[in-house]
Amino acid sequence: MLENMNIALARIQEIKLRFTSQRPNAVVETAPHAVAVQPTGSQAIKPFFPAYLLDAAQKAGRSTAESSSTYDDLIEQAAGKYGVDASLVKAVIHAESGFNPNAVSPAGAQGLMQLMPNTANALGISDPFDPAQNIDAGTRYLKSQLDRYGDVNVALAAYNAGPGSIAKYNGVPPYRETQNYVARVLSYRDTYASH
Repeated sequence: MLENMNIALARIQEIKLRFTSQRPNAVVETAPHAVAVQPTGSQAIKPFFPAYLLDAAQKAGRSTAESSSTYDDLIEQAAGKYGVDASLVKAVIHAESGFNPNAVSPAGAQGLMQLMPNTANALGISDPFDPAQNIDAGTRYLKSQLDRYGDVNVALAAYNAGPGSIAKYNGVPPYRETQNYVARVLSYRDTYASH
């Protein structure tokens, strides 16, 4: 059930991202509860969205867009340094933490790119919650997976489920969470690449 909620939340974020990227200054207005008269004389209810729901949706959309742009320079720098597509790095951050530098997963992954403590230590970072260190190390780790497997789908699956799972299944494991993760990251990447 939690997995389905995560999928639904990721889809909502994707829709919000597409809406704000296609119409960055769009404003959705509330319509009063009113009745419109149809040409045939029948009545129809106009669409209505309560202001409190619209406010929450607009704030959430702005916070994702604003927070993602906050890290653009760090993402570009790390992507250039390691030769990884910046839109892919941004997509991984979006899927992993929603651009929250203080995110901690139930499994203990930390920061923007959700590095496990052992991985962070192996990559030599002292503070996984420091955006610069986290993005640099996460991009370096992602690059190592891309080099190791030579396939972005498998590399993303390894980033999510670990190289052991890739070895066990000789490719993307049959875990629904991992398969959804790969699809979600690739969708985000395509959205970011189109800007």
